[in-house]
Amino acid sequence: MPLHFNIEQFIREHITRRPQSLFLPDMEDHAAKLHTEIKDKNVLVIGGAGTIGSSFIRALVQYLPGKLIVVDINENGLTELVRDCRSRPELQLPDDFKTYPVNFSDKAFRKIFEHEGPFDIVANFAAHKHVRSEKDIFSIEAMVENNVTRAKDLLDLLTQYPPKHFFCVSTDKAANPVNVMGASKKLMEEVILAYSGKMKITTARFANVAFSNGSLLAGFIERILKQQPLSCPSDVKRFFVSPDESGQICLCACILGQSGEIFFPKLDTSSMVNFADVVPSFLAEMGFKIKRCTSEEAAKNAIDMIRDGYYPVYFFPSSTSGEKLYEEFYTDEEELDTATFQSLGIVKNAKRRRIADLDKIIETLKQVFEDTKAEKKDIVSALNSMIPGFEHIETGINLDQKM
Repeated sequence: MPLHFNIEQFIREHITRRPQSLFLPDMEDHAAKLHTEIKDKNVLVIGGAGTIGSSFIRALVQYLPGKLIVVDINENGLTELVRDCRSRPELQLPDDFKTYPVNFSDKAFRKIFEHEGPFDIVANFAAHKHVRSEKDIFSIEAMVENNVTRAKDLLDLLTQYPPKHFFCVSTDKAANPVNVMGASKKLMEEVILAYSGKMKITTARFANVAFSNGSLLAGFIERILKQQPLSCPSDVKRFFVSPDESGQICLCACILGQSGEIFFPKLDTSSMVNFADVVPSFLAEMGFKIKRCTSEEAAKNAIDMIRDGYYPVYFFPSSTSGEKLYEEFYTDEEELDTATFQSLGIVKNAKRRRIADLDKIIETLKQVFEDTKAEKKDIVSALNSMIPGFEHIETGINLDQKM
């Protein structure tokens, strides 16, 4: 990887095409409230080692919290979080700062919660976020368990020690979902909003985070380091935010939002980026030109061309299950507030179900998973009956079958 490659600058110039954060004006306008609500407060961040969770932490610590506890099952990710934050000259972690490599459904988590709490701010970023995590009934069970069941268990715990601010991240894929991941996050929204009368709860749907962990773009860096060919869909467009922007929108929603609100970025379709359009600029930064290939095999066989300054890339039309060619942040039925903030919109009338009804839904899903003969189509059918507008796109192909 060339030493001159600056990933944050590359994102600004070639992906978001914004010289500064989209959310900077709103953060400046509301700086006083952000300071008041965060300074010297006790904060718990769950899933804080991921791209969005760690970006939230970087945004948060600028307002000087008194205590910060970070929980994540990714031990290596927590290590990198600490190294990254302590290596940035503009950041100062609080003196009372601890990381714990535990699952937020473990008994150890409850002990940590009771020992380190009570907390003024709790933010949950633990989630299955990839469409590739729905290839069969087993992977879907793990996804629903993490995105829905554990989220509800966490809320049941929080009702005993309610924080002033609780935030749980959602996704743009929850609006008119076409994949199980999006449907699970839509159900998660309904779960957390069912508790919005018991404590202040907010969430946010937003775009793809450029170069986030496990993303296609982050994979480009790994492929270059290993001198392996690239593959990229030729027809998929996405909204993008930078890692810093992902943390900022979550912080704004968490602190500035009213209970039951869903935040989203004000982005129009002109800001969407085709993945394939990023490849030439990225390879140019690496010192290569594109060698277009017609198959995965051809791309792998052409890897020797990197010695001549050409990098093999296989472009293909998207054909995997649950894949939209575009994304959206809200539905036609949702009431929007686009006046309160300059760069942030808010869904005001998000559906709220009774907690008892959600208990029944979760129990129904558990019964499907407990059926040893159940298949993916059975859980999709169950979700169809629970989530109006859910139309799963099934092609019989999943991302694990592609390079």
